Amino acid sequence: MLQFSKDPFNALQAKTEAQKLAFAPMVFHCARTLRDVGVLAALDSAGESGMGAAALHEQTGVSEYGIKVLLDMALSAGIVLWQDERYVLGKLGYFLLHDGMTRVNMDFTADVCYAAMMHLTESISEGKPAGLKELGNWPNIYEGLYQLPEKAKESWFQFDHFYSDCSFPVLLERVLASKPRMLVDIGGNTGKWALQCCQYDTDVQVTIVDLPQQLAMARENALDNGFGDRIHCWPANMLNPEQTLPAGADVWWMSQFLDCFSPMEILQILKKVRATMENDAKVYILEMFWDAQKYDAAAYCLNATSLYFTCLANGNSRFYRNSDFLELAQEAGLRLVSRTDDIGLGHTLLELAAS
Repeated sequence: MLQFSKDPFNALQAKTEAQKLAFAPMVFHCARTLRDVGVLAALDSAGESGMGAAALHEQTGVSEYGIKVLLDMALSAGIVLWQDERYVLGKLGYFLLHDGMTRVNMDFTADVCYAAMMHLTESISEGKPAGLKELGNWPNIYEGLYQLPEKAKESWFQFDHFYSDCSFPVLLERVLASKPRMLVDIGGNTGKWALQCCQYDTDVQVTIVDLPQQLAMARENALDNGFGDRIHCWPANMLNPEQTLPAGADVWWMSQFLDCFSPMEILQILKKVRATMENDAKVYILEMFWDAQKYDAAAYCLNATSLYFTCLANGNSRFYRNSDFLELAQEAGLRLVSRTDDIGLGHTLLELAAS
């Protein structure tokens, strides 16, 4: 459990960190520009010898003025070092260039969230995703997901899949161990989990429950992969009180789905599942709880992403504390069978049953 009970800074450190926050947008764009125009890659190839501004200009085509103004900021940010009158890539710069998590986080922030965050105060005040208007005119981002500007759509899906995909191999073995006949995947999105279930188990039938616009892509993917007879679609708006769910499932699956809703909406969804499920069925929920992370950086990323939910997704959801989430499950008539933390990049798998 991460601890946040002690102030990590003395007075001078706190004032220094305050200045870093004040100029954080400039540093963010500086780092991203250095990556995208090839300067970090050029310094990486130069190794410990480093490169001067003139040599970097020749290799990248960026003006010497541009090289110097960007890299001098990068010196202050610890991205590069200054040795023997040359710029040398630092460890931070190396991860900005090579680390997959850093890349998808940075692109998601830049292409999806950045302009929208100017409306964060409005979003907090109104309880609505006020920043979404920077991308399109929809009540929430999910209804407009496939109409997003192309770069924003690409970065959104890369971000979403990066954090879920690495967990799937471990989860398939666990969730399908009982050889379920039918699995219902609520919030199945493009059908990636459903496809992997069908590839792993040759008998399982999967029904994806999602908004119609999401199901169109899922259906196409199922057909393209030869699973049109085993992957079924159930159009649904889970916030509709009259919405029904498919009956007869042995396993109910929700992956990175419930964090898209407010606590009362989560309770409504779980009650709907409980009312539909068989008494001996299992419910598996895969989520990232910020207070269940091993590392400070992981909790930092999750709490930052919660602001995306506030400003862009729907205005009232977030990544939750584990204890808050389990209280909702219990109120919905479900009991915790097991909890497994540290799956993949910080996921928690909750196995629930009817109470």
